Amino acid sequence: MLAGLFFYLFAAVLVASAFMVIAARNPVHSVLFLILAFVNASGLFVLMGAEFLAMILVVVYVGAVAVLFLFVVMMLDVDFAELRQGFLQYLPVGVLVGFVVLAELLMVIGGWAVGGATPKTIMAPIPQGITNAEALGQVLYTKYVFFFQLSGLVLLVAMIGAIVLTLRHKVGVKRQDPGAQSARTPATAIEIVKVKSGQGI
Repeated sequence: MLAGLFFYLFAAVLVASAFMVIAARNPVHSVLFLILAFVNASGLFVLMGAEFLAMILVVVYVGAVAVLFLFVVMMLDVDFAELRQGFLQYLPVGVLVGFVVLAELLMVIGGWAVGGATPKTIMAPIPQGITNAEALGQVLYTKYVFFFQLSGLVLLVAMIGAIVLTLRHKVGVKRQDPGAQSARTPATAIEIVKVKSGQGI
């Protein structure tokens, strides 16, 4: 009974905040409503027993993506009135795309309701007595540890590539030389200056 009450509470707030994301005139308010929608979605995941997805949703989307959106909107001072000028021009295309997405969703839901969902075969037994996050961690850091490390390496290369592509050299601005810093020796790292008495700073 209590779980059902919380489900309807989280679902109602989630739908209302998602609507306010697109209905709010202030972009800062839209981002705040988006954060509220993410938090309520994580509450629904907790009710379903997917604690890992709830934590990921809060940490990644609320803690990084939504906060980044908020800072960008607040700091860039974007002229949203100018951006809204072409709204009516692209409205028919947007409505067409919306109808296509709605038709696909109705087809999926109708096929699931009429034909029935076929349960998938579970390849590995579900461990009992541990949480969802602990079970995922045991699989991720044992069986798939190399794939996990490979995905981290791909993200690292992507981050370095983004830094290199956006790097701009400016004239007159001093820059650090990583090669010179890595190749320095103790003799070149510091310089000892003997100052006579009474001639200091």
